[in-house]
Amino acid sequence: MARNKFDVDERLESPFQWKHLKRAGKYIGRHKGKMICALLLSALGSVATLYIPKITQWVLDEAVPNRDTAMIGRMALMFLGIISLSILFTTIRSRMMAKVSQQIIHDIRSDLFAHLQKLPFSYYDSRPAGKILVRVINYVNSVSDILSNGIINMILEIITLIFIVVFMFTTEPTLATVIVAGLPFFIAVIILIKPRQRRAWQAQSNKNSNYNAYLAESIDGVRVSQLFTRQEVNISIMEKLASACRTAWMRAVRISNTVWLSSETMTQLVTTFLYIAGVYWLGGGRMVSFGIILAMGQYVSRFWQPITNLANIYNSFINNIAYLERIFETMDEPVIVDDVPGAEELPAISGEVDFQDVTFAYEENINILEHMNLHVRAGESIALVGPTGAGKSTVINTLCRFYNLNGGRILLKDRDGREHDISRVTLHSLRTQLGIMLQDSFIFSGTLMDNIRYGRLDATDEEVIEAAKRVHADELIRRLPNGYMTEIRERGSNLSQGEKQLIAFARTLLSDPSILILDEATSSIDTQTEKLLQEGIAEMLRNRTSIIVAHRLSTIKNCDRILYISNRGIAEMGSHEELMARRGLYWQLYTAQVQEEVA
Repeated sequence: MARNKFDVDERLESPFQWKHLKRAGKYIGRHKGKMICALLLSALGSVATLYIPKITQWVLDEAVPNRDTAMIGRMALMFLGIISLSILFTTIRSRMMAKVSQQIIHDIRSDLFAHLQKLPFSYYDSRPAGKILVRVINYVNSVSDILSNGIINMILEIITLIFIVVFMFTTEPTLATVIVAGLPFFIAVIILIKPRQRRAWQAQSNKNSNYNAYLAESIDGVRVSQLFTRQEVNISIMEKLASACRTAWMRAVRISNTVWLSSETMTQLVTTFLYIAGVYWLGGGRMVSFGIILAMGQYVSRFWQPITNLANIYNSFINNIAYLERIFETMDEPVIVDDVPGAEELPAISGEVDFQDVTFAYEENINILEHMNLHVRAGESIALVGPTGAGKSTVINTLCRFYNLNGGRILLKDRDGREHDISRVTLHSLRTQLGIMLQDSFIFSGTLMDNIRYGRLDATDEEVIEAAKRVHADELIRRLPNGYMTEIRERGSNLSQGEKQLIAFARTLLSDPSILILDEATSSIDTQTEKLLQEGIAEMLRNRTSIIVAHRLSTIKNCDRILYISNRGIAEMGSHEELMARRGLYWQLYTAQVQEEVA
């Protein structure tokens, strides 16, 4: 099977640096009050439970030999009180940290989504939507717990470990030394495993990202897959990606489990040596009582439990570091199309446009436009025609500043006659004065009223309906069960392509733009509907600058000027009659299209 973009793993731009965790600290810092409170509650509960082995020692060494039932009763009450206190503090801490964790998810996801909204088209051109989505959903969910509970648990376990060591050495220093003797060996295991573990979880992150990206695209394109009976091929690709994901996961888990296995093995070995030494010293006349041996036996598990927990927390850090890297990698993507420092608000424009020596390339050294010059008068209608890939839509993309120019500049003239370079004005003030309808008519889930109002959120219902009437969408909408309040499914799946374009046209007209841009806007509308549509927008185009890209040349015959885009610029320019009389490239294209329609 040929390789595709879903087989290619993402590459981290740089190795992990601990500064990423420091950077994540800003999300933790917003909740430091609650986290400190949770830490204190947990610490009090954990330290209190360390008296339980002491209670065992006192009962066996003092109360039982002396038949002191009163002391046994007091110890039982003390035991019950410690357990109750620990449960209470743990419950409060759990509820508090659940809220903090969800808030961290909200904060990271909001920042990530806000940044994605600013990234240029070029970022989305080179990445499957599924790989972006998995960062916003899966990765953020994964890192939120380690940034909240993980930090607190790590500090808590360290505090607990310190107190356990103090309790052990105040109980019996020699046996305490036996218990801690295995710690260097465990640390050596951790140091050896760390590099392999991180690489394994990075690999699993890559495979999971590939899997989700293909799944998202397959669901989105299921109609095309069924149309071309490609289900078996898709299933084969999915099985391969799922198998790679499973293999990477199993390898990462096997390496991670080595940490747990090492901790458990060390615990059992130390416990064995403790009892051997304790029994030997007990029988040899050393001052080691039976109660001390049992107390130290409990401290063994309590000593190694926080160490095991710290190893598990370390595992979680390693597992989620790759996710954290991906999240910050996305946040660090440069917003190359943005307001420059000191950008000014673009005043109301007249509709006059100047392309001055414009050069543009999507890929380095492959120019689509090269030294193009064009002056568009206010109120003039311009049509762009030419072969596919010649740069017609690129002219629109550069005017809307979806991409930055490689050379030259584009100027807009305001109503006072002043010129403004679009690279020096704010994107918001620029695009709010451009009415743009692209070839892909994207319809959002929600009501038809909301979809049309998307063009101007402060529009009244009457203005929405008027815009729909002008593009002859009103009759279509009123035939639907709930009229303008009809709920539209995702991507407008319950509308035909022509109906979606009519809705999108109403949305564009509602914004009342100074410059109207139509990129193949009528490509999916039948001839009869298009005639009605042309009648509806004729008044809208009058005295308003319009730039129209169309393959169907019959729709742009009445434009003031027609530009034939080819060979990285304007190959021919003139009215329909002038270009037909010239018998050049436009004449050839128009003649061939007419012959196709007749045939």
